[in-house]
Amino acid sequence: MSCNWGTELWDQFDNLEKHTSWGIDFLERYSKFVKERADIELSYAKQIRSLSKKYHPKRSREEESRYTWCLAFAATLRQLNELSVQREELSENLNTQIVSELTRYTQELKTERKTHFQDGRRAQQHIESSWKQLESSKRRFERDCKEAERAQQVSDRIDLDNKADGEKRCSLKARQTAQQKKQAAEESRKDYLASLNQFNQDQQQHYHTLVPVIYQRIQDMEERRIERICEAMRLSAEAERKVLPVVSSCLDAMMDAAEGIQPRMDTRQVVEVYKSGFDPPGDVEFEDYSATMRRSISESSYLDNRTEGRRHSRKLWPFIRKNKLLTLLSSPRQPPPPPPTSPSPGGVVSNPQSPPPASREPITQRLNDLMTSGSRTRKQCLRSLKRGLSLKLGSGPADCSHLPPEQRRKKLQTRLNNINQEIQREREQRPTDSEARSREVREGSGPSRCQVDRVSAANLLYPDGSYTEDHSAELHFKSRSSEFDDEFDDEEPLPSIGTCKSLYPFQGQNEGTLSMVEGELLSVVEEDKGDGWTRVRRNLEEEGYVPTSYIKVFLESSAKGFVQSSRLV
Repeated sequence: MSCNWGTELWDQFDNLEKHTSWGIDFLERYSKFVKERADIELSYAKQIRSLSKKYHPKRSREEESRYTWCLAFAATLRQLNELSVQREELSENLNTQIVSELTRYTQELKTERKTHFQDGRRAQQHIESSWKQLESSKRRFERDCKEAERAQQVSDRIDLDNKADGEKRCSLKARQTAQQKKQAAEESRKDYLASLNQFNQDQQQHYHTLVPVIYQRIQDMEERRIERICEAMRLSAEAERKVLPVVSSCLDAMMDAAEGIQPRMDTRQVVEVYKSGFDPPGDVEFEDYSATMRRSISESSYLDNRTEGRRHSRKLWPFIRKNKLLTLLSSPRQPPPPPPTSPSPGGVVSNPQSPPPASREPITQRLNDLMTSGSRTRKQCLRSLKRGLSLKLGSGPADCSHLPPEQRRKKLQTRLNNINQEIQREREQRPTDSEARSREVREGSGPSRCQVDRVSAANLLYPDGSYTEDHSAELHFKSRSSEFDDEFDDEEPLPSIGTCKSLYPFQGQNEGTLSMVEGELLSVVEEDKGDGWTRVRRNLEEEGYVPTSYIKVFLESSAKGFVQSSRLV
C-alpha cells in the first residue's frame, strides 16, 4: 500500500517535525543499547576467562592427568576459554559493524533532517507572506469602496439641494471628490485581484509542488532510518549466529568430555596408584603379659644388668656390616602412629609426660655442633646426622626400597622405560658407522651414562639376575657403600641415657622399629629428635625406634646435661 506524506499530511508539518525528531532519538537509543550489550558480552568473556583460569591447575599434577573426571573438567575449562574468545569476537563485531556505523549515520541523518525542515519552513513562510499580502490588498479595496460610496452619496444629496450659485460650486466639488474615490476604489480592486491571483498561484505551488517534494524527502529519510534499524538488528543477530557453530562445537566437546568419564576405570586407577602388594596380616598371636611382670625389676638392678651386658656385646644393630643404603634406611621415615583413643585394660589413660614435638633445626646447625663437640659426642652426632639426612631426603634411596612392593615395581619399571627411551633417542642421533669408529678412536670407548643407569635400574627391578648387562655401575656403587660401612664397624654401642615404660602395645612392622608390649621397661639410647620417634634398646641386643607418644621417658640426671649438649634436633 503506497502513501505520500506530501498529499496526505500536507497540513501536519509540526507533527512530522516531532515524529522525525523522536525517530532520531530512537536510533540513538538503539545504538546505545547495542553498545551496552557489546560491553556486557566483553565483560562476560573476561569473567568466563578469569573463571577458567582460576580453576585451571596452576601446574600439571600427576593425579589430574590420571583420572577421567579430572581430564573431563580440564577439557571443560579449555572449551569455556574458547567460549570467552567467541564472546569477545561477538562484542567486537557489534561495536565495529553496528555501533560505529549507527553513530555515523545518526549524525548524517540529523544534518539531512535539518535541511529538509529548513526548506519546509521557507516554503511555509512564503505562503504565509503571500496570504498576508492578499489580506492587506483586500482590506484596502474594501476601505476604498466604502469611501467612494460615501462620497457619491454626498454628491447626490448636494445636487438635490442645488438652488444658488454658491451651492452649484459645492455640488461640482462633491462630484469631483466622489469621482476620485471611485477611481481609488478601482485601483484597490485591481491590486486585490492581482494579490489574489498571486496568492492562488503560490498556494497551488506550495501545496501541490513544494510541500509534496519536501515531505517526500522527509518520508524517504524516515524510511531509510527504519531500514537502517532493521539492518542493524539483522547484523546483530547475524553476528551472534556467526559464533553459534563454534559455541555449539564447544558445547559438544563439553558433552563428549562428560560422557568420557569412566568411574570403573578411575576406581581401577586408584588401585594401581595405592596398591602396596603386601599380603593381609595373619592371626594375632597370644601375648604373655606374665613375662612383662617378671621383667619389671627395679630401675637400679635393670641399669646394673644393662652395664654388665654392655661388656659382652660390641656390635649392635644397626651398626653391623651391611649395605650403606640399608643402613641409611634403618630409621623410620614415616610419621609415628597416633596413640589409641581408648587404652587397653591396665594401661595408662593419658601421657602427659610425652615431650611435645620440637621443630627441626637446619642441617648446617647440626654440622656446626658436630665440629665443636668432643670425640664421644661426635660419634652420636654422626649417627643423628645420618638419621636426620635420611628423614630430610624424602625422595628415598635409589632402589626405592622405602616403597611397598607394588609401588616399587612400578617406579623402577617407569625409570627403566625412561632410560630405554633416552637410549633410543641417542641411537637415532648417532652418526654413521665410519664416523662412529673414527670418533671412538679419537675419544676412546666406554659405556654411556644412559646404559649404566639402565643397568642399575634393571638390576633393581630384576634381582634374580634375569636382566644381563654390564655391571660396572653396580660394582662401583657397592664399593662406595662398603667404604661408608667401614666407618661404623668398630664403634661402640650408644650409651643409655635413661629408661622408659611403654604405655600402649606397638607392633614394629617397618624396618628399624621395635615391637613392645604394654607396661614393658626399655632403655633409652637416643631421645626424640622432633620426628616423633625415640630410639630404645631391650636386653642389650634388640634396638630400634618406637613412637614417643607410646612411652613415658625417665631420663637419668647424669645424662640430662650430656643430652642437652649433644642435642641436634
